[in-house]
Amino acid sequence: MADEQLTRAQYDQLAEDLAELEGPRRKAIVEAIAVARAHGDLSENFEYHAAKNEQGLLERRITILRSRLQNSEVIDEAAAAASGVATVGSVIELRREDGETMTVELSSVGGVSPDSPVGRAIVGRAEGDEVTVEAPRGTWKATILSIRRSA
Repeated sequence: MADEQLTRAQYDQLAEDLAELEGPRRKAIVEAIAVARAHGDLSENFEYHAAKNEQGLLERRITILRSRLQNSEVIDEAAAAASGVATVGSVIELRREDGETMTVELSSVGGVSPDSPVGRAIVGRAEGDEVTVEAPRGTWKATILSIRRSA
């Protein structure tokens, strides 16, 4: 089973991010290292060490994105929409027990992760269901008012 479920748009966004990092961003860092190296003594060359550090961070980010893409599954959005329950790519409106309403998008790419306390509480639940969110700062209840697909 895949480590992460993504919508097609989410998968494409990660792939686009990876292409940017592997192409223009990597090239820019290699050039920055070459320029800094040309300044001479590397033992006291701040620009060189900063560029090498940035290169290490970039390569780590590339490794993480490659792994996420390789270990992900693109969901069938038509089937998810027809299921009537909250899945990755759903936008869920909740009314907390204190009366506050909140809208969350279930997504590990810029939204509420399915692995977060809120995500775990709402995945697979339908409109009208009452959910209990067990968060680090305390437990609270909410009712799912609506579920729709993100645009």
